[in-house]
Amino acid sequence: MFHQQILEAQGLFSKIAFALSIPLLFGFWRLLLRRREAQRLEAKFAIEHRCQPPPILKGKWPLSLDLLVEVGKADKAKQILRFFISVLERAGSTHAQLLLGSRAINTVDPENIEAILSTQFKDFSLGAREQNFRPLLGHGIFTQNGASWKYSRDLLRPIFNHQRTEYFTYIQSAVDNLLARVKEDSKQGFVDLQPLFFLLTLDVTTAAILGKSTNSLQDQGGKIGLQFASAFDEGQHYLAIRGRLGDFYWVVGGKKFKGACNFVHGFVDKIVADTLAQEALSNNEESVKEGYLFIDALIRQTKDAKVIRDQLVNVLLAGRDTTACLLSWAFRLLARHPDVQQRLRVECLELSSYQDGDLPTKEELKGMKYLGRVIHEVLRLYPSVPINMRQALKDTVLPVGGGPDGKAPILVRKGEAVSYCVYAMQRRKDLYGEDADEFRPDRWDPDQKDGRDLRHINWGYLPFNGGPRVCLGQEFAILEASYAIVRLLQTYKMIELADEETPDQQAHPKHTITLVVASANGCKVRLVS
Repeated sequence: MFHQQILEAQGLFSKIAFALSIPLLFGFWRLLLRRREAQRLEAKFAIEHRCQPPPILKGKWPLSLDLLVEVGKADKAKQILRFFISVLERAGSTHAQLLLGSRAINTVDPENIEAILSTQFKDFSLGAREQNFRPLLGHGIFTQNGASWKYSRDLLRPIFNHQRTEYFTYIQSAVDNLLARVKEDSKQGFVDLQPLFFLLTLDVTTAAILGKSTNSLQDQGGKIGLQFASAFDEGQHYLAIRGRLGDFYWVVGGKKFKGACNFVHGFVDKIVADTLAQEALSNNEESVKEGYLFIDALIRQTKDAKVIRDQLVNVLLAGRDTTACLLSWAFRLLARHPDVQQRLRVECLELSSYQDGDLPTKEELKGMKYLGRVIHEVLRLYPSVPINMRQALKDTVLPVGGGPDGKAPILVRKGEAVSYCVYAMQRRKDLYGEDADEFRPDRWDPDQKDGRDLRHINWGYLPFNGGPRVCLGQEFAILEASYAIVRLLQTYKMIELADEETPDQQAHPKHTITLVVASANGCKVRLVS
């Protein structure tokens, strides 16, 4: 009897399992058919556009996990950009990468970067970056697409209008504080300029968006400013690591990441709360400061503190980090190349304003040809955002990278990520000559006789991105950096690196990648008055 019941139960189970397997098998069959149809359409699309396959980079381990190990080692050694260049040297300037079961495209070809950022802009989105960046940056210009991105960009545009007189006043005031801080800190025999440059740009940016500076370069604001800078850097470091994992960004996080995000948000929340309280007390449109203030424009649109905070965090990233890194690399390179430094200093001392005992004017800064070449060269070697990515919204094509000679178009499938490394592109010897890794500002002299004419380098030089998402603040950043460089060189006869460096350390300085590239060793210098 009992045995009979077991047999009946087994029979019933078999019938149920068979009944359930039918829709599962049918679903699998339909999925297989769809995949085959997609492959057929992809092949047809590729043939129509004369696409050929690019070289493929894949690891030796399952899912190419050994590539992740290599990235981790390079990151730990503070040489990740050097690693990316080595990958491009062995796999090609445009190649497909197989990692964690997904295919992605890596490129440093100017034609492809122009397509991604400009001519085929609508074919690409930010991809996983939107969700990856949200814990720190929220909903702002660096995490938005479409109408919301355009709205944020229109709000931001007036901030970085370098023609605004009061903005130049903010720069002058902050650089005065910088010089006072440098003088005080250098009494120990040397000074690390890099953290001071981050405080400088924080002060200028907060003044531009709020109408008042955080004054972090001064003693009363220094501690909280440094804590904010540290937390902001920590948060961005996590975003960079998460970004290398593509759709698997969510694997990296934890208490340290959340703590950094929370500190940044708390810092900005206090600014927002103070501003909202002040606005509530005035309750009068006429009380708004003269000129355009980003936070006033935001408050007119919304009183939602989180919306305001998200926008401010994005602006702080845009205004603080890129210019601070430009200044840090500039003085590391100038200290390492005293001939360039002295030639630039002569140009600074020859300004009419300096001869008359006055401060440099905007017009004078724009007319300094050698200063312009120096800044161009610093941004070539160390672009503000060294690596970036997009994701294809549909099947599309990049102009080059396929076939035996790499000149045929390549297919980019819907959903595939495309990474482009401006740092590597701007060191290509076929674009900049055999001395592409060297700091030589005169390569930008149109009258030079011993190099290439770079006036038409176009998409081969991209320190501030390009296309519709080109950096709004590039002219403001160059103005701020130019003024700081000139004032420092007018103040000190010589700026020398405090630490001795080997030739390899000079050629490959250690660096950290957040959303920008900064020196891992800071910018420790000795100053000669």
